[in-house]
Amino acid sequence: MQAIAQDSAALPVKKLKIVKFSIHEEIAPKATRKTMRAFEEAERVKADLIILDLNTYGGLVSDADSIRTRILNSKIPVYVFIENNAASAGALISIACNKIFMRKGATIGAATVVNESGEKVPDKYQSYMRSKMRATAEARGRNPDIAQAMVDGDIVVPGVNDSGKIVTLTTTEAIKHRFCDGEAETVEEMLKQAGVKEYDIVEVQDTAMDGIMGFLMHPGTSGVLILLIFLGIYYEL
Repeated sequence: MQAIAQDSAALPVKKLKIVKFSIHEEIAPKATRKTMRAFEEAERVKADLIILDLNTYGGLVSDADSIRTRILNSKIPVYVFIENNAASAGALISIACNKIFMRKGATIGAATVVNESGEKVPDKYQSYMRSKMRATAEARGRNPDIAQAMVDGDIVVPGVNDSGKIVTLTTTEAIKHRFCDGEAETVEEMLKQAGVKEYDIVEVQDTAMDGIMGFLMHPGTSGVLILLIFLGIYYEL
């Protein structure tokens, strides 16, 4: 038995296959497209882990929900590394991940739904976002009340916020309230904390089509294109 144990200990450690992709921009169709490509690549290479390197102030709820749903339905574990910001739609996406790691000085939260002018939209939209945040937190064993309070300041969580204050957590606060699994300055440090020692990383890069899609689907660009179409119709008439 001792000889078998010694032989087993001498076996090489299996290298994990990791697929990594970054979203350092507004959550919009371009980010959704890149996410779907990353998950397809992870499934193709039979990856053991997917890493999302995230830094965003938020974006479109529809795209955030598409990304969130893809993460929740993934059979491959997903870790998110928050470089600086996981605000609004970014908070929803982060909470969907199996593990959350944040750099020192990073923040997560402030998920109130606003319009393009930054004004708070009617409560039916807030209700939808609250339910998404709550359901996502429940799915990952995180406090659903804190998740809801990131959307609605009227939800008071003792020891976390006062009435009327939307919750945004620092790295230290997120660790305390179990919305962060550890503080790390790099992806490599994150993996070390997670106990991953041997690995190969395949990074999914932006493509030319991603850039074109991002340009065409940007609200500012879309507005100009619609205006040009109407002007073209006007001149034809």
